[in-house]
Amino acid sequence: MKKLTLSKKSVITAMCIALCIVLPIALHLIPNAGTLLSPMHLPVLLCGLVCGWPFGLLCGILGPVLSSVLTGMPGMAILPSMILELAAYGFLSGLLMRLIHTKSLTLNLYLSLIAAMLAGRIIAGLARALFFSAGNYSFSLWASSYFISTLPGILLQLILIPVIYLALKKARLIEA
Repeated sequence: MKKLTLSKKSVITAMCIALCIVLPIALHLIPNAGTLLSPMHLPVLLCGLVCGWPFGLLCGILGPVLSSVLTGMPGMAILPSMILELAAYGFLSGLLMRLIHTKSLTLNLYLSLIAAMLAGRIIAGLARALFFSAGNYSFSLWASSYFISTLPGILLQLILIPVIYLALKKARLIEA
Protein backbone atom coordinates (compact mmCIF):
# COMPACT_ATOMS: atom_id res chain seq x y z
CA MET A 1 0.00 0.00 0.00
CA LYS A 2 1.21 3.51 -0.78
CA LYS A 3 1.75 6.09 1.90
CA LEU A 4 -0.89 8.72 2.43
CA THR A 5 -0.42 11.52 -0.07
CA LEU A 6 -0.22 15.15 0.92
CA SER A 7 -3.71 15.73 -0.44
CA LYS A 8 -5.16 12.80 1.54
CA LYS A 9 -3.46 14.01 4.71
CA SER A 10 -4.85 17.49 4.05
CA VAL A 11 -8.38 16.15 3.62
CA ILE A 12 -8.16 14.03 6.78
CA THR A 13 -6.80 17.03 8.69
CA ALA A 14 -9.61 19.25 7.42
CA MET A 15 -12.14 16.62 8.51
CA CYS A 16 -10.56 16.44 11.97
CA ILE A 17 -10.62 20.25 12.26
CA ALA A 18 -14.31 20.19 11.28
CA LEU A 19 -14.90 17.57 13.99
CA CYS A 20 -13.27 19.96 16.47
CA ILE A 21 -16.12 22.34 15.71
CA VAL A 22 -19.02 19.88 15.35
CA LEU A 23 -18.36 17.47 18.25
CA PRO A 24 -18.39 20.16 20.98
CA ILE A 25 -21.65 21.58 19.59
CA ALA A 26 -23.26 18.15 19.65
CA LEU A 27 -21.97 17.17 23.07
CA HIS A 28 -22.77 20.49 24.73
CA LEU A 29 -26.45 19.75 24.05
CA ILE A 30 -26.11 17.12 26.80
CA PRO A 31 -25.50 18.74 30.22
CA ASN A 32 -21.81 18.50 31.27
CA ALA A 33 -20.97 16.11 28.39
CA GLY A 34 -18.70 18.64 26.68
CA THR A 35 -16.57 19.11 29.77
CA LEU A 36 -16.58 15.45 30.74
CA LEU A 37 -15.77 14.02 27.30
CA SER A 38 -13.29 16.59 25.92
CA PRO A 39 -14.63 16.35 22.36
CA MET A 40 -11.82 18.24 20.60
CA HIS A 41 -9.17 15.89 21.92
CA LEU A 42 -10.38 12.90 19.89
CA PRO A 43 -9.96 14.35 16.37
CA VAL A 44 -6.67 16.08 17.20
CA LEU A 45 -5.06 12.95 18.63
CA LEU A 46 -6.36 10.86 15.75
CA CYS A 47 -5.10 13.38 13.19
CA GLY A 48 -1.60 13.27 14.66
CA LEU A 49 -1.54 9.47 14.73
CA VAL A 50 -2.87 9.09 11.17
CA CYS A 51 -1.30 12.05 9.35
CA GLY A 52 1.85 12.77 11.32
CA TRP A 53 3.06 15.56 13.54
CA PRO A 54 2.85 18.54 11.13
CA PHE A 55 -0.82 17.86 10.41
CA GLY A 56 -1.59 16.98 14.03
CA LEU A 57 0.03 20.24 15.14
CA LEU A 58 -2.00 22.21 12.59
CA CYS A 59 -5.22 20.49 13.69
CA GLY A 60 -4.39 21.16 17.33
CA ILE A 61 -4.00 24.87 16.66
CA LEU A 62 -6.74 25.50 14.10
CA GLY A 63 -9.38 23.26 15.71
CA PRO A 64 -9.83 25.26 18.92
CA VAL A 65 -9.25 28.63 17.22
CA LEU A 66 -11.89 28.06 14.56
CA SER A 67 -14.28 26.53 17.07
CA SER A 68 -13.88 29.54 19.35
CA VAL A 69 -14.39 32.02 16.52
CA LEU A 70 -17.39 30.19 15.04
CA THR A 71 -19.15 28.91 18.17
CA GLY A 72 -17.64 30.67 21.17
CA MET A 73 -16.33 27.35 22.50
CA PRO A 74 -13.82 27.35 24.05
CA GLY A 75 -14.14 30.79 25.58
CA MET A 76 -11.33 33.30 25.16
CA ALA A 77 -10.13 32.84 28.74
CA ILE A 78 -9.43 29.15 28.20
CA LEU A 79 -8.44 29.27 24.51
CA PRO A 80 -4.66 29.89 24.92
CA SER A 81 -4.11 26.93 27.25
CA MET A 82 -6.36 24.76 25.09
CA ILE A 83 -4.39 25.66 21.95
CA LEU A 84 -1.16 24.65 23.70
CA GLU A 85 -2.70 21.42 24.99
CA LEU A 86 -4.19 20.36 21.65
CA ALA A 87 -1.13 21.44 19.68
CA ALA A 88 0.96 19.23 21.98
CA TYR A 89 -1.49 16.35 21.46
CA GLY A 90 -1.36 16.60 17.68
CA PHE A 91 2.40 17.14 17.52
CA LEU A 92 3.40 14.46 20.03
CA SER A 93 0.94 11.78 18.97
CA GLY A 94 2.20 12.10 15.39
CA LEU A 95 5.86 12.29 16.33
CA LEU A 96 5.76 9.43 18.80
CA MET A 97 3.77 7.20 16.44
CA ARG A 98 6.63 7.55 13.96
CA LEU A 99 9.37 7.07 16.57
CA ILE A 100 8.01 4.21 18.67
CA HIS A 101 8.61 0.84 17.05
CA THR A 102 7.63 -2.17 19.11
CA LYS A 103 6.50 -5.40 17.53
CA SER A 104 2.88 -4.47 18.22
CA LEU A 105 0.96 -1.73 16.41
CA THR A 106 -1.52 -1.63 19.28
CA LEU A 107 1.28 -1.06 21.78
CA ASN A 108 2.75 1.67 19.53
CA LEU A 109 -0.67 3.34 19.45
CA TYR A 110 -1.17 3.22 23.20
CA LEU A 111 2.35 4.38 24.06
CA SER A 112 2.06 7.31 21.64
CA LEU A 113 -1.44 8.17 22.77
CA ILE A 114 -0.80 8.04 26.51
CA ALA A 115 2.47 9.99 26.30
CA ALA A 116 0.84 12.69 24.16
CA MET A 117 -2.16 12.90 26.50
CA LEU A 118 0.05 13.27 29.58
CA ALA A 119 2.37 15.83 27.98
CA GLY A 120 -0.53 17.90 26.63
CA ARG A 121 -2.17 18.03 30.05
CA ILE A 122 1.11 19.03 31.71
CA ILE A 123 1.68 21.80 29.13
CA ALA A 124 -1.87 23.11 29.52
CA GLY A 125 -1.58 23.07 33.30
CA LEU A 126 1.69 24.98 33.17
CA ALA A 127 0.16 27.52 30.79
CA ARG A 128 -2.80 28.08 33.11
CA ALA A 129 -0.51 28.37 36.13
CA LEU A 130 1.88 30.81 34.45
CA PHE A 131 -0.50 33.00 32.48
CA PHE A 132 -3.89 32.91 34.09
CA SER A 133 -3.76 32.08 37.76
CA ALA A 134 -0.57 33.88 38.76
CA GLY A 135 0.36 31.49 41.57
CA ASN A 136 -3.17 30.50 42.60
CA TYR A 137 -3.14 27.36 40.47
CA SER A 138 -2.37 24.31 42.60
CA PHE A 139 -1.43 20.73 41.83
CA SER A 140 -4.77 19.53 43.20
CA LEU A 141 -6.68 21.96 40.97
CA TRP A 142 -4.65 20.79 37.94
CA ALA A 143 -5.18 17.11 38.76
CA SER A 144 -8.86 17.70 39.32
CA SER A 145 -9.46 19.67 36.12
CA TYR A 146 -7.24 17.61 33.81
CA PHE A 147 -7.68 14.08 35.13
CA ILE A 148 -10.52 13.58 37.61
CA SER A 149 -13.27 15.64 35.97
CA THR A 150 -12.26 14.49 32.48
CA LEU A 151 -11.83 10.80 33.32
CA PRO A 152 -14.77 9.76 31.09
CA GLY A 153 -13.15 11.59 28.15
CA ILE A 154 -9.77 10.02 28.86
CA LEU A 155 -11.31 6.55 28.89
CA LEU A 156 -13.27 7.31 25.72
CA GLN A 157 -10.09 8.45 23.97
CA LEU A 158 -8.15 5.38 25.10
CA ILE A 159 -10.91 3.11 23.76
CA LEU A 160 -12.08 4.88 20.61
CA ILE A 161 -8.87 6.22 19.08
CA PRO A 162 -7.07 2.85 18.76
CA VAL A 163 -10.30 1.21 17.53
CA ILE A 164 -10.79 3.91 14.86
CA TYR A 165 -7.11 3.80 13.85
CA LEU A 166 -7.09 0.01 13.52
CA ALA A 167 -10.40 0.06 11.61
CA LEU A 168 -8.98 2.60 9.15
CA LYS A 169 -5.90 0.42 8.74
CA LYS A 170 -7.94 -2.73 8.25
CA ALA A 171 -10.06 -0.95 5.63
CA ARG A 172 -6.79 0.06 3.93
CA LEU A 173 -7.62 3.73 4.21
CA ILE A 174 -4.36 4.41 6.05
CA GLU A 175 -1.06 2.64 6.40
CA ALA A 176 0.48 1.96 9.78
